[in-house]
Amino acid sequence: MIFPNRITQLFGIEKPIIQGGMIWASGWRLAAAVSNAGGLGLIGSGSMYPNVLKEHIQKCKAATNLPFGVNVPLLYPNIDDHIQTIIDEKIPIVFTSAGNPKTYTTALQAHGIKVVHVVSSSKFAIKAAEAGCDAVVAEGFEAGGHNGREETTTMVLIPAVCKAVQIPVIAAGGIATGKQMLAAMVLGAEGVQMGSRFIASNEASSHIDFKNTIIQLNEGDTALSLKQLTPVRLVKNEFYQLVAAAENRGDSKSELEQLLGRGRAKKGMFEGDLQNGELEIGQVSALIKSIQPAQDIVSEVWNECLETLAAFKSM
Repeated sequence: MIFPNRITQLFGIEKPIIQGGMIWASGWRLAAAVSNAGGLGLIGSGSMYPNVLKEHIQKCKAATNLPFGVNVPLLYPNIDDHIQTIIDEKIPIVFTSAGNPKTYTTALQAHGIKVVHVVSSSKFAIKAAEAGCDAVVAEGFEAGGHNGREETTTMVLIPAVCKAVQIPVIAAGGIATGKQMLAAMVLGAEGVQMGSRFIASNEASSHIDFKNTIIQLNEGDTALSLKQLTPVRLVKNEFYQLVAAAENRGDSKSELEQLLGRGRAKKGMFEGDLQNGELEIGQVSALIKSIQPAQDIVSEVWNECLETLAAFKSM
């Protein structure tokens, strides 16, 4: 048996299934539901003002007595305020991404907080380990949302990162089923993080029209875009087509920033503007065909992982 392992022990959880902290989708309802199902729920702070984050943390505490954490994208504003809120509210686990892991890891750990950093390459995994992170998320470029410039697939990235560092590795990018979870763990990961699968959950705060779009997507309906700014995987809607045309023309970084504007992700993912909004989702959306309660998602993935493992053992 491959469970329990270092990830379940590190976080104090039953199942090594972590919910991604996606902007405009990962509020307290989703985080609490995933934690109550035996996984690790994360509040996505990237789309929150400090007072909103505090409200979500307090509501999550009221909804579960099990561990949950906060995801902090370091490229967003209000990060110092978010870090202080996390410390004040005694959050036990923080996932950081899109920045230097040295910036806050030591300060958070001084308050007993476990710190995990999201990486897209072995080079960055080593930097995270050197910064003292307790674990890393190795995220392949199949993932939705902000992404690595290296475009390394999960199948290649996971064994490379596991070879490069001694701390526990969590696999992410292109994972939505129990079979995919087991495959990641065979490659050396000790847990998985899923974002796209949980966006299509009842508890996700994303707009219902976005959720319904997700379950209709097929292979090739997303693409990695905006590499001159911060690479992000998007649904190929009208906004994406404008970006693709601008990139093909060779538009400058400032011109792309002007095209992106402000609030584009909120417009698409939270407000439901499916054509003019930025719709961030992973390639694995092609396998997601229903909107389910988060508890059912966790149970389905976990049971399929165990059943597949048992089937291979019997062969």
